Amino acid sequence: MTVDVRRADDRFKTRISWLDSKHSFSFGGHWDDRNTHHGVLLVNNDDIVKPGMGFETHPHQDMEIVTWVLRGSLVHQDSTGHSGVIYPGLAQRMSAGTGILHSEKNDSWRLQGDSHTDPVHFVQMWVVPDEPGITPGYEQLEIDDELLKGGLVPVASGMNHDAAIRIKNKYAALHAARLQPGQHVELPEAPFLHLFVAQGDVTLEGAGELRQGDAVRFTATGGQKVTATGPAEILVWEMHATIGG
Repeated sequence: MTVDVRRADDRFKTRISWLDSKHSFSFGGHWDDRNTHHGVLLVNNDDIVKPGMGFETHPHQDMEIVTWVLRGSLVHQDSTGHSGVIYPGLAQRMSAGTGILHSEKNDSWRLQGDSHTDPVHFVQMWVVPDEPGITPGYEQLEIDDELLKGGLVPVASGMNHDAAIRIKNKYAALHAARLQPGQHVELPEAPFLHLFVAQGDVTLEGAGELRQGDAVRFTATGGQKVTATGPAEILVWEMHATIGG
């Protein structure tokens, strides 16, 4: 059993004129052979994009990509004809499969008033699919009402969860929780867990205080309590397999 705490400031960082991105795992030009994935999770990018800017059209293949917006809104467009605006409380998944082109941009340029100056803050997560070469796809669904209840809410799952959206990996599920001060949730038990503090601060039973941007990689454990010390939002990947294992 291991509980491996990774601090926010220790993440790889990409900072350019329009993007502030922090990478929990090796990504792009940032590479460390000892930090490529946990379970089936390969990417956990914490991105802030300036108004009117974003990722121009680019390709993906054989990847399940889940995007979770924390603040602002993000416009998605892809080569299969899907488009939409992703905002807090909206679960969204894109299956790249045999190949897909898409773009993601800060939606604030379409808004009026002071809001046009707002950045968009989101977490993008990639997991490997069960098999290569599936048909590309897209799904989104609002789950804000469920999040207001304060417990762990299944966001995306290939397992037997009553999840908002489905992913093509039968060994993985993403949960989210919005917590008020003093509220707590209990982590699921699984061979591999990844806890990410997306907003606010929490305490983890047995490990102490976690701040925004901190992450914890669990192996062969679970059941610990996560308690909010202020308003907080957490993302938890439950995984019953690992890459190559």
